[in-house]
Amino acid sequence: MTVGVLLLAAGRSQRFGSDKRLAPLPSGDPLLFAVVATIRHSGLPLRVCLRPGDDPLRERLLAERVPVLVCEHAAQGMGATLADAVVQLTGWEGLLVALADMPAIRPQTFRQVAAALTTDIVVTPTYAGKPGHPVGFGRAFFSALARLQGDRGARDLVRQAGSGCLCLPLADPGILRDVDYPADLAAL
Repeated sequence: MTVGVLLLAAGRSQRFGSDKRLAPLPSGDPLLFAVVATIRHSGLPLRVCLRPGDDPLRERLLAERVPVLVCEHAAQGMGATLADAVVQLTGWEGLLVALADMPAIRPQTFRQVAAALTTDIVVTPTYAGKPGHPVGFGRAFFSALARLQGDRGARDLVRQAGSGCLCLPLADPGILRDVDYPADLAAL
């Protein structure tokens, strides 16, 4: 089964105060590129979702041979971004939704979620009983993902999946750690 990662990097970083995608981590690497490197290390196919007008970032990613999907409705929010991205995919039977502001997720976590995924389930990784990212969706959910709107994301789809949702306990606290504010970078 071909499972890839959709990396959502089309947000406006309003809570952060500036474009956090390029904010340096303690290692010096820009946040987005550190997450891209982690996902690439997982060995899974990757598509980075950007908003229109992200041309310099798009060119830099393409120069590093990172496939990019421009999501025309990204300004409407995460749900609209996911919908735009899913309709551009071909050949995937499952996808993992990853967020560009979560650099602490381990490469093996992406592989474990992908391995647990089938075409007709949702896989939610958990740490200490709390759900995190990346969330996996089988092909049976692609049409519902393509209908998402606004900024709600896919949380409602996960809830609606009911018994079709597998909670996957993992030993990776990084699935819960995101960067919303500049101080969060230092905590990494």
